[in-house]
Amino acid sequence: MTFGQLRLSSRSVTLAAVLVGMVSLAIGAHAALNKRSVEVADALAVADDTTGSIAVKPPRVALVIGNGHYPDANEPLKQSINDARALTTILRRDGFDVIMVEDANADDMRSAVRRLEAKIGPDTTALLFFSGFGIQSGRESYMIPVDARIWKEADVRRDGLSVEAVLGAMKERSARVKLAVIDASRRNPYERRFRSYSHGLAPINVPDNALILSSATPGQVVDESGGHNSLLMAELLKSLDTPNPDAEAVFGKTRAAVSHASEGQQVPAVSSSLVQDVPFGSGTTTASRKAGS
Repeated sequence: MTFGQLRLSSRSVTLAAVLVGMVSLAIGAHAALNKRSVEVADALAVADDTTGSIAVKPPRVALVIGNGHYPDANEPLKQSINDARALTTILRRDGFDVIMVEDANADDMRSAVRRLEAKIGPDTTALLFFSGFGIQSGRESYMIPVDARIWKEADVRRDGLSVEAVLGAMKERSARVKLAVIDASRRNPYERRFRSYSHGLAPINVPDNALILSSATPGQVVDESGGHNSLLMAELLKSLDTPNPDAEAVFGKTRAAVSHASEGQQVPAVSSSLVQDVPFGSGTTTASRKAGS
């Protein structure tokens, strides 16, 4: 064998080795890509062996507001901030992206709503929680910021933030599910300036595919209890701390527990237009609709 033939043979061996290496890398990359695709598919979808439907994990966002220090009140609402913090912990544990504000003034509350709106898309479950003072005016219920200056009823609409307005914003952003927990039926320091007594909250208009829990029936006023959390929140937290909690079942169980614990003195209101099951804990929403919907 000549030197030229030997050099050519060595070059051929080297080229062959490079080709084999490239093929091996390609096969490895393809296998890794397939494995990643399976992992992503497993994370995003779970087959339902019973119905054959697919359970998906849509985005879930929440706005949690706890207002406790009102300058016009005789003393702070200690439970409001405790409740907001406790619920935020549970929601984050269960996969919610939570915007949480404490002792929010009017600008804080409106800014927080805009941040919530920016996170909502067509598949989103959106939740609003408010604890603080609430006042009804013109058949709407208003959440009151800590810097409100209310001397007449028109001031309520000027300074307050309507629950219906936030639910309407969720609808405009095409949220799939709208949830609200409103703990604001307390006696407040404002109404006596233009009314003879506190009227509680008004009935809250329920948009499509929504579920609303209020601390009391429309027109009812609730006094602060002595616990770390309000009675409504204490029972709500218990109801959420169960395996695979469903939103409608949780709200219904909370309503019954509060009514029982208060011996009928406080009866929360639950309003629903849901057309699907909405789990809290698992973070999945079954694509099939409720029977009869």
